[in-house]
Order: sequence, then structure tokens, then C-alpha cells
Amino acid sequence: MKHHSLIFLTGFSGSGKSTIGPLLANSLGFEFIDLDKAIEKQAGKTINRIFSDDGEAHFRKLELSALEKIIGRADLVVSLGGGVLENDTCFSLIRQQGTLVYLKSTPRILSFRLQHKTDRPLLKREDGTKLSREEIEQRISDLVAKREIRYHAADIVILTDTKKIGATVEELTRKIERHIRRAARNTKPDHTPCKPL
Repeated sequence: MKHHSLIFLTGFSGSGKSTIGPLLANSLGFEFIDLDKAIEKQAGKTINRIFSDDGEAHFRKLELSALEKIIGRADLVVSLGGGVLENDTCFSLIRQQGTLVYLKSTPRILSFRLQHKTDRPLLKREDGTKLSREEIEQRISDLVAKREIRYHAADIVILTDTKKIGATVEELTRKIERHIRRAARNTKPDHTPCKPL
């Protein structure tokens, strides 16, 4: 059964999922879960260590397992890792079971936010050296273009570039509450009595 109050936040790394997620959950009166943190707790090591020790395929299995534990719950905001939607099984589960919200940012803003981060493999070359700001922006552009179709399959899309976080949370709260109300109306059984023939 689909729970419209099971809210999944997607968006590229740096789009604000981890910052906006807890504030949004608080505003809605929901619980908050960061899927990557849940995976790290389950595995007993960081995402970077999982990737380097066990490989991406193993990480994707852990990701699906963590997601399956959440499916079926309600009144919950879940921050998703950047690549979750690329997994067909995860994408289908999310679309079928909850409400998908896309926090959209431009590659220029994302590269500005991420340029000083040291824990993101996507910001490094294969030899581990750091990419320049221009290289980071190009890499982000390529990855966003690759994921764009699935990002835009979201039920709600909001641009996070220019708004203050508080304003984004307020707007999202309104849009989600409206979405849940509309979905509830559309799923109510029709009790209209049958007219006699």
C-alpha cells in the first residue's frame, strides 16, 4: 500500500537533503531518517570505507536492504543518497510506496557548495587528487544530466539555489501537505449510492 506521508528526498550531493530533511520532518511532525547514516550504522563503517573495502555492488545491496526496512512506514522523511534512483529496484519501490521530492540545484551552485568537501569520491580523480572547481562543475553537470529523467519523475520539485533554508522548508511543507490531502481525497472509496435502473 502506498503511503503518501512516506517522503523521500532526492537530489544531487550538496542540494541540501541532510540539512532540509530534519527541519522538514520537524515542520511536518514526522520522523527523519538519513539512509546513508542508516547504512553506515548497519555496516559498522563509513560509505567511503564500504566502497573501498567491498565495492559499489555490495553498497547497493546494503542500500536496497536499508530501503526495504523503511517501506510500509508513514509520517517519515527519508534523505536518499545521490545514486539511489539509478538502481531500478530502489527507484520502483520509492515511486510505488511513497512521495518523491526532488531538491534541485544548478551544477554551478552545487560545485560551489562541494568544492571544499574532502569526503566525496566524485570530487577526486582516480589517483585520489582533487579536481579543480571547473572540473568539479563539469563532472556534476554530466552526472546530473544522467540522473535528470529520474529526478524529474518526482511528485514535487523545488529549486533550492536562491531561497533561504527556512523559506524552502515552509514551501515544501505546504506542497507536501497539499499533496497528501489531494492523494487522500483521490483514494477514498466512492460511497455514492447506485441509481436504480
